[in-house]
Amino acid sequence: MSNITEDLKVQPVILSGGSGTRLWPMSREKYPKQLLPLFGEDSLLQGTVRRLDDIAGLRLAPTMVVCNEEYRFVIAEQLRLMGKEGVIVLEPTGRNTAPALTLAALEANGVNGDPVLLVMPADHIILDNAAFQLAVRQGASLASAGMIVTFGITPDCPETGYGYIQTGESLPQSTAFELTRFVEKPDRATAQKYVDAGNYLWNSGLFMVRASVWLSAMENCRPDILAACKSAWQGEQLDGNFVRVGKAEFASCPSDSIDYAVMERIAAGQANLPSAAVIPLAAGWSDVGAWDSLWQALDKDSAGNAVQGDVLLTDCKDTLAFSAGRLVACVGVSDLVVVETADAVLVAHKSKTQDVKKIVDQLKQRGRVEGSLHRKVYRPWGWYDSIDAADRFQVKRIMVKPGAKLSLQLHHHRAEHWIVVKGTAKVTRDEISYTVTENESTYIPLGIKHRLENTGKIPLEIIEVQSGSYLGEDDIERFDDSYGRA
Repeated sequence: MSNITEDLKVQPVILSGGSGTRLWPMSREKYPKQLLPLFGEDSLLQGTVRRLDDIAGLRLAPTMVVCNEEYRFVIAEQLRLMGKEGVIVLEPTGRNTAPALTLAALEANGVNGDPVLLVMPADHIILDNAAFQLAVRQGASLASAGMIVTFGITPDCPETGYGYIQTGESLPQSTAFELTRFVEKPDRATAQKYVDAGNYLWNSGLFMVRASVWLSAMENCRPDILAACKSAWQGEQLDGNFVRVGKAEFASCPSDSIDYAVMERIAAGQANLPSAAVIPLAAGWSDVGAWDSLWQALDKDSAGNAVQGDVLLTDCKDTLAFSAGRLVACVGVSDLVVVETADAVLVAHKSKTQDVKKIVDQLKQRGRVEGSLHRKVYRPWGWYDSIDAADRFQVKRIMVKPGAKLSLQLHHHRAEHWIVVKGTAKVTRDEISYTVTENESTYIPLGIKHRLENTGKIPLEIIEVQSGSYLGEDDIERFDDSYGRA
């Protein structure tokens, strides 16, 4: 293994796709698990970014996040709160991990001169950061020499929810091994054979590869994906920290994963491809795929119970109780998952948490918003929480960040009353603007152009009472918007 120097540039690339339906009701389509603080105070995305803090021997480029356009403002805000710089590449539509990494490679190759890409899913937990950083430094050396490096998790049980990587001969002066083959998710008996064999690792989805090496591999394996991504990238537009690619061009891109597109072809010995290495990683890794895997990762009491939030337990065993707000009390239960949110409660046996996605499917079939939206909805200017609703009225609590403002808009079917409970609001109504302070209110009649703005230095909070024949979020006609929304 060659020496690593401070001159080796590594580009962290965080892939932030997926909806995490098996972690409903916390994770939802419009606000998925990687954006949530499921493990500690950081969101899973923030924990992924922070994983490389103070890593020795590598020169890191600013973090690059590849994500769905819907999540762009939340991700930008989470990076800002960490004091981190970053580039956010927006996918107009989801096309799996191979196109996402190809966009990242094109962007990094053009900006940072063929760095080594460290590819990390945004929704994983790693408990032993020192072990992870050591593996990354080893991987950087191999990747800089032209190899594609993947990280295999040392298995501690015959897990059927992961794919497996079979390792071959060990590489000289390295803890890495040759990559022999990828195996799809096995049944339990087969998984047990893999664990007993000792030369199989869980497929983590973590990779290191030079940008140019990945693009060359895609040229050989999936030239159709590469061509579509190049066409989309050539039409890119910069929007602050956001990189927007050609929407129509990317929509024509086939969908494929990194494993199927490239890694399995390398393992099968396809010609003209780079060699691949596997580095075993024993670092307390979890992909947090379902509630039982989160229970395994969390600290537990002497009875095997893991709790978060306002929770009381009596005579319980091996149970996960998760409260997002209200008190959750469990008495005399075992092997349960209990999850409370503002608008939904989940109770499941720990062995059945993979089936939570079936509940999400039912919600979608019935047209219920709880499958995709939380009661509290985040916007680029702040958030709103729908705290009460009935026929012809709805009550929301709204927070506007300092310096932020809503779009100039009007509604065709509702009027609004605003009561300021914290901060100072600048209100625009048709051609006039005025200030509303705490304990004051104002009225926005139906059909009137209006805008709400926080010109102060503290968050602005208001209570909004809507009344009218239709109260849906699509009753908004925008005339001007600071965030580029239609």
